Amino acid sequence: MIRERLIEYIEESIKKNWGIEALSNYKEQGYSYKSIAERMLRIHFLFRGAGINEGDKVALVGRNSANWCITYLATVTYGAVIVPVLPDFKPEDLTNIINHSDSKLLFADDKIYESLEIAKIPAITGVISLDDFRLIEAVSVTVKNSFDSIEEQFGKTYPDLKQEDIKFSDISNDKLAVISYTSGTTGFSKGVMITHNSLACNVRYAQKNMPLESGDPVVSFLPLAHTYGCAFEFLFPFTYGCHITILTKTPSPQILIQAFKEIKPRLILSVPLVIEKIFKKQLLPVISKPHMKILLGIPGVNILLHKKIREKLVETFGGRFKEVVIGGAALNAEAEKFFKKIGFRFSVGYGMTECGPLISYASWDTTKLGASGRAVDTLEVTIDSPDPEKIVGEIILRGENVMTGYYKNEKATSEMIDNKGWMHTGDLGVIDKEGNIFIKGRSKSMILGPSGKNIYPEEIESVINNKDYIVESLVIAEDNKLIGLIYPDYEMLKKNNTSDEQLLTMLDETRKEVNQRLPEFMAVSKYRIHLEEFVKTPKRSIKRFLYTKE
Repeated sequence: MIRERLIEYIEESIKKNWGIEALSNYKEQGYSYKSIAERMLRIHFLFRGAGINEGDKVALVGRNSANWCITYLATVTYGAVIVPVLPDFKPEDLTNIINHSDSKLLFADDKIYESLEIAKIPAITGVISLDDFRLIEAVSVTVKNSFDSIEEQFGKTYPDLKQEDIKFSDISNDKLAVISYTSGTTGFSKGVMITHNSLACNVRYAQKNMPLESGDPVVSFLPLAHTYGCAFEFLFPFTYGCHITILTKTPSPQILIQAFKEIKPRLILSVPLVIEKIFKKQLLPVISKPHMKILLGIPGVNILLHKKIREKLVETFGGRFKEVVIGGAALNAEAEKFFKKIGFRFSVGYGMTECGPLISYASWDTTKLGASGRAVDTLEVTIDSPDPEKIVGEIILRGENVMTGYYKNEKATSEMIDNKGWMHTGDLGVIDKEGNIFIKGRSKSMILGPSGKNIYPEEIESVINNKDYIVESLVIAEDNKLIGLIYPDYEMLKKNNTSDEQLLTMLDETRKEVNQRLPEFMAVSKYRIHLEEFVKTPKRSIKRFLYTKE
C-alpha cells in the first residue's frame, strides 16, 4: 500500500483552490471548488440519513457532466463504492449491471431513468436526478425523509462553510472505491473491483510525471464511466486545481477542434481514433501529393515543411498544450511515425481498467517510436516468454495498481490473476533493455498463419485504414486465408459520386497496394464490404469476437 490517499488529494485540492473554477459543462457557467464541496457535503447528508454506510454501492449512470463528477467525488470521499455505468448500455443491461452490483442508490440522467423499471431493481431505495439533483423516486421512506432534511442539516452544520471544515472519510487504501463495468474486447461485462490504493497510485504517478499546474484548463471528452477518462481528464486534474470543461455529448472531430480552439487545454488525453481521423483527413492528402513527396525528400526543405505542418497541427489542438497523451488502443503506425518525424509533442500510453487504468507511460520527449511507455513506479511488468526482449509473449504484471478481482466472479478472477499474483493482460509484446513496452496485439486476436507464423491483424489494419474510401477495417481468418472486412467512407463516396462497381475496383487496387507493403504471409486474399461501423468498446476498440468464427 502507498501512503498517499485519494481522499486526501481531493481534500487538499478543494482547500487550496477554494475560490477558483473547477468544473463546467461546455458553454455553461461552472462550479468553483468551494461550491463543489458544498454539493458533496449535501450528498453526504443524504447518504447518512438514507442508511448508506462505508462500503455500500451507489450506481451512477449518465452522460458526462459536472453533476456526474460531483456524484463520483461525493461517493468515494464518503467511503461508499461508486458504480459508474456507461449510458450506452441497453435498459435491460443497465438493469442487470445495477442488480449485479448490489447498489442501494441510483444517480441517473432523467432520460435514462425513464427507460428503466425500478421495480426490477429491488435493492435500489431511491433515484436522484443527475440533471438537477432532485429526488426522482423514493422507494424507501427513509430516503424521502433524508432528502427533505438535507438543507436543514447542512445549514445547522455549516452556517458558513470554510476550508478548515473540509474533512472527509478516513477509509483505508485497501478498501474498495469503484466497481467498473466494462464490455471490453472479450465481450462479457465484468465488474472490475478497484481500490482507493489503485486510484491514489494513478493520481500520484500523474502528478509526478504528467505536465499540469493549478489553474490549467483541461477538456474532458472521453467517457468518464471508463477509467482512462475518469483518471486523467477528471481525478488527476481535479487534485491539481485545474479547470475541467466537460463536453456533455460524444463530440465530432469538428466540435472537438472548436472546443480546443476556445479552451486551449494544457494537457490533452485522446484515443487513437480522434488523432487518426485528423491525420487521415487533414495531413495525409497533403503529404501524399507527388510534389510534396519530392519536397519532403529534400534536406533542409523538409525541415521547414515539417515545422509548418507541426505548427498547423499544434494550432488544431488549441496551440497551448504541453503534451497529447494517446491511449485506449493501438495508434496507427504510419501516423505515429509521421508525428514523430515532425516533432509533434505526443506520447502513447498503455493501460487497462483492471489497473485503474495506467500500466505504462513515457513523456513525449523520452518515448520511443512504436513503444507504449515504461512501467509505472507501482507495477512490475514483464513478458511471459523465454526472451522478453526478442520473443513475443503475453504481457503480465503485478503490483499496487492491480484490481482485487471481478465482483462476485471468482472464476474470471482466477483466470486473470494467477496464484503468484501475476495479472495476465491478454496482450502480446516485448520489452527492451530500457523497459519500453512494445505491444504487438491481443492474444485473442492473434492469427496463426498457414506457415505457422504469428499474424497480428492490428498491424495489417493500420496500413489499410490509411487508404482512401476506407473508414476502418477488420482482418479475420477464414479457411486459412486472411479476409479484410472494410467499412467504406460513404461520405466521400457520395461526395465523389462513386458507384458500387468503382468502389469494388478501387478496393481491389488498395488490397494489392497494401499486400505489397506487407510480408507475404500477411497478405490479405480478399476484401469484403461491411455496411455499417463496427461495434466498439468504450475505448473505441472493435469488438472482434462479434466478427470472427470461433
